[in-house]
Amino acid sequence: MILKNADSKEGQISKLQHLISIAPTSIKAKIEQELRFIRSRIKGEEEARYLIDFHLSKTNNSFVIHDLRIEYNGRVAQIDHVVIHRTLNIFVIETKHFNAGIKVNENGEFMQWNAFKKTFEGIASPFEQNARHIEVLQDVFEELINLPTRLGVTQLPTFYSKVVVNSKSRVDRPKKFDTSNLIKADLLIKSLEKDFDEMNPLKFFAKVVSSETAENIARQLLCLHNPIEIDYAKKFGLDSNINQSNINVNPISKDINPEPKEIVDEIKSNVEYSHQCKQCHSKNVKIQYGKFGYYFKCNECGGNTNIKISCGIEGHNEKLRKDGAKFYRECQHCKTSSLFYEN
Repeated sequence: MILKNADSKEGQISKLQHLISIAPTSIKAKIEQELRFIRSRIKGEEEARYLIDFHLSKTNNSFVIHDLRIEYNGRVAQIDHVVIHRTLNIFVIETKHFNAGIKVNENGEFMQWNAFKKTFEGIASPFEQNARHIEVLQDVFEELINLPTRLGVTQLPTFYSKVVVNSKSRVDRPKKFDTSNLIKADLLIKSLEKDFDEMNPLKFFAKVVSSETAENIARQLLCLHNPIEIDYAKKFGLDSNINQSNINVNPISKDINPEPKEIVDEIKSNVEYSHQCKQCHSKNVKIQYGKFGYYFKCNECGGNTNIKISCGIEGHNEKLRKDGAKFYRECQHCKTSSLFYEN
């Protein structure tokens, strides 16, 4: 089941194209390079996303989140694809697009072919990049996600790293360094199936949860999605007041249809919020503001519980607004506001 599609990048592309048209020559090349990077990233993600959706969109055993960005404990994880299986095995997938090919040496160092210079050039290891993503996710699952328990023991997930390159890329592999998790896009699903085949059967079945539980875990993670809007004018040292009136800064993704206000209100009225401590389940809580935004502080056990809000429409980013002791849920896309909680 697909829970989230990729966020639209059209706004970023429009901004960069506008800046290219007005930037001085000394800066234009850097902006063009940024634009090429974004387009290459989109191209790499699209092939893997298509194949993941093709095989997993109709199953209730796996839950897929595309394009997930999480900030936690001062660290950021920008993850291309996450697949959460009922066995609590979580596959974290990083996608790369290479026009020519890549080479990995015996030390695990990655190099990309430069067709213009006719040589290989060093690039950052996507294995290490994905390892950092998994470190953030491990902290998030241990501290923020309500996980099932069995015989009083919390069922923690197991994470698997996959780096996917476009199917037509040439990959030069070393003999000793393990690159089995560096996969061409068309072989990704077979790689996931192989991992399941090689798992310990007793351990495999001991961690199986219901589809509803697995979906709930995936949706908890999705609630932590925190997209960022980059100020490209500032990034490239241009005047922040530069005229961008012709840029659509908040485009609606093509696969998201705007809903009439009455439908939005109906969706919101059906969304339930527990307003309780995740540790002791007490409803004697108070909203406080911390390093990572608003959260519930329990007056009974002193525990912290992250606040998860969503207007119910994919692609919308609802936020809290404080007015004295009252807190309102507000969605700038729906142009709605409703009381969420009162201390």
